Amino acid sequence: MTAVHTGTVTARCPCLLGEPYDECCGRYHRGETTAPTAERLMRSRFSAFAVLDADYLLVTWHPSTRPGTLDLDPEQRWTRLDILGTSGGGLLDTTGTVEFRAHYVLDGRRESLHENSRFVRENGNWLYLDAIATPRHGLPLL
Repeated sequence: MTAVHTGTVTARCPCLLGEPYDECCGRYHRGETTAPTAERLMRSRFSAFAVLDADYLLVTWHPSTRPGTLDLDPEQRWTRLDILGTSGGGLLDTTGTVEFRAHYVLDGRRESLHENSRFVRENGNWLYLDAIATPRHGLPLL
């Protein structure tokens, strides 16, 4: 499923940096610019899950690990992103990791996904490569 981005969206961006969606991750989703760091790509990908933008998720996924299609569940509501740590992934780096916890609600239950994602920069663009296993991956919050 692909979200259609028309008009101006003034609501706060799902990545929670505090900017309106259009001025924050919306510009990446529309292809106006690319994420300058691995963390910004991670935030923009979280926002893409929140707004159901599967096309952006696929475009920012490394070709060696990218699935052929991606079906997002409109019943899964992504509510908060916590960045727990980063390594590399800066303006001059070619690799980086971002550890995060993404909170969501599904079937009335609050849950979270804990992941340490690996990113690579190719031809000036950051791409999601894969996830490093983390303990308690995807367990419900208490």
